Amino acid sequence: MFYVINVVLPVFALILLGYVSGRTGKLGKNASTELNRFVIWLALPAQLFHFAANSTWQSLWQPEFIEAFGGAGLLVYCLIFGISWWRKRDLALASFSGLSASYSNTGYMGIPLCILALGQDGLAPAVISTFIVFALFALATVFIEIGMLSHKKPHEIGWSILKSLCTNPLLVAPVAGLGWSLSGIALYAPLEQVISFLAAAASPCALVSIGLFLLQKSEFNSSEAWFISIAKLILQPCLAWVIAGPILDLSEPWLNAVVILSALPTGTGPFMLAQYYDANSGNISRVVLLTTLGSLLTLSLILMWNKGF
Repeated sequence: MFYVINVVLPVFALILLGYVSGRTGKLGKNASTELNRFVIWLALPAQLFHFAANSTWQSLWQPEFIEAFGGAGLLVYCLIFGISWWRKRDLALASFSGLSASYSNTGYMGIPLCILALGQDGLAPAVISTFIVFALFALATVFIEIGMLSHKKPHEIGWSILKSLCTNPLLVAPVAGLGWSLSGIALYAPLEQVISFLAAAASPCALVSIGLFLLQKSEFNSSEAWFISIAKLILQPCLAWVIAGPILDLSEPWLNAVVILSALPTGTGPFMLAQYYDANSGNISRVVLLTTLGSLLTLSLILMWNKGF
């Protein structure tokens, strides 16, 4: 139990600090949005670039882990997407729902949590899973663009999709990092230090931002929010375990990592995407709240299982 507390407490303590700071007015009402922008545009891209630039294809190319984590996420995305589309016939709304149910908070919570739970061996699966999550993010963006721009010509929709993907720092940074790694050129030392400083700020700032984010209120559909939250916290890690364990027979460290990462709460990415497209973000914000609070229990149980309790 002390192991579980030692792993979970630092992560949720930072979330609580953000919540209390916002609740008491120490951080203003715009703090969550601005801090989130700092993480999305500077800190997290720097972290992803830094890791990718200092990695090799051999360390990142883990096909069985990718199949397990990516497969579970894609199955949940498709299931919730299909149910939402069948009920409301709205392509963009269905994509937001599917993304909310499958978008694990790997960049904000996964990296620090995996390092605490698994040591430095947890960094690689956490970063690989972050790349996969951003691939789901890109897939959702495509469907949202198609749904919201259906009145436009196909080439205009295609150009808008391409522009959205190519200007997203969370997609560009890891690709640029991998390209730099392949070049074999060493980063200029002062520039590498700047990137390292920004990368170090990603996790704490992101966790504080989540705490601030939980204060936001908006209209939502309670039954839909609960349904999506259950899919995220229970269905996705169960699917990941089935794929990684009985089907692919992953080694214990990678099996533990894939289950932990799949059980993470929904990140703020879908909410930021909804804000970008001026869509209703009420359900998404409620899902982030429910899954973040619920993951305190589910992640604790998974960590206890991980240690053989």
